[in-house]
Amino acid sequence: MTHAEEGRRSSVLVTVIVLVFSFGSVRDDNGLTHFTLLRLCLACVGTPDDSAGGQSPVVRAAHSETWLAARHFVLPLFIHDKPDDEPIASLPGCSRLSFAGLLKEVEGAIEDGIGMIEVFPAVPDSDKTVECEEAFNDAGIVPRAIRLLKEKWPTLVIVTDVALDPYNSLGHDGIVTPAGVIDNDSTLEVLAKQAVCHAQAGADIIAPSDMMDGRVRVIRTALDAAGFSHVSILSYTAKYASGFYGPFREALDSAPKVDAASTVPTHKKSYQMDPGNKREALREAALDEAEGADIMMVKPAGPYLDVIAALRSASTLPIAAYHVSGEYAMLKAACLNGWLDERKVVLETLVGIRRAGADIIFTYYARQASRWLAEDAAAMVGGRQFSDH
Repeated sequence: MTHAEEGRRSSVLVTVIVLVFSFGSVRDDNGLTHFTLLRLCLACVGTPDDSAGGQSPVVRAAHSETWLAARHFVLPLFIHDKPDDEPIASLPGCSRLSFAGLLKEVEGAIEDGIGMIEVFPAVPDSDKTVECEEAFNDAGIVPRAIRLLKEKWPTLVIVTDVALDPYNSLGHDGIVTPAGVIDNDSTLEVLAKQAVCHAQAGADIIAPSDMMDGRVRVIRTALDAAGFSHVSILSYTAKYASGFYGPFREALDSAPKVDAASTVPTHKKSYQMDPGNKREALREAALDEAEGADIMMVKPAGPYLDVIAALRSASTLPIAAYHVSGEYAMLKAACLNGWLDERKVVLETLVGIRRAGADIIFTYYARQASRWLAEDAAAMVGGRQFSDH
């Protein structure tokens, strides 16, 4: 388009806008408001997006409102105290990793540009108890894994899950009383010990996922008292009682135990959030921020994009989102069957989570997505500057 043509179109656009808005809020005989008329007129005239510049991937990238890069990802990893890796059937491409497998996986993740990982332990039944003492065992699998990783990569950011379900013989995130009630206050004492144990081993970010009331305050107080004021807290602020956690619970054997003769709840609805609630998430966010959270998380991500957006609007803290095991498994299953293009739908999904307001995304696709993004950047003219994102 020539400069003269561009000028004539601009004049037409201005005239259209003036004429349409001169009618105020009056509707025509068909009930069209001036906003509808404006949209119709603009569609007829055309907009600058129709110009040839939109054909260039470099220009499109420059105009992109939401960008995605390896630095936004946290890679969740499952670990166990066995000599070999064990593939997880419901999470194709993921395994319960031995320590040797963990080192290999983290090395690859770092090469892919990922600087943050989270470890989740598969604990033997023999180490699980109703009091969850293994959760704060300094010689346990998580502290040993942290030390091993920090010895090799001191600047690697290690996030650790603080909750009791991997260590609880009853499968709950909190201590269960003989009457089948989750004991909030007793649980807080164990969570504080667990957080300090992980910090002593070298964890950078403590991530309580238990959803007990007041746990951020108790953990912050315990960390500060033990000399770990520099260790951050990433709170699972809005963790919903979701059906999307199935593959994760299979990986760790951490689901509530089902026993018809027992009073122990077979679900986690008494402490995880109702999927129908959004205002509750805002209340939880206000409490977590006041108690000292450094980062707040929404889990799962995809079904709760509106909640991510609400927390982003309500707080200046960084917002994390967990693209959980069930979300990953659905995409994997569809793609393995050839029903979807994996690269396209995964990146679209992750961009959607970012667009909703997430600064950090926990995803099992972290390595694949990072490689795809690097390939896209390398294929673009001027790709080096975009890969620096």
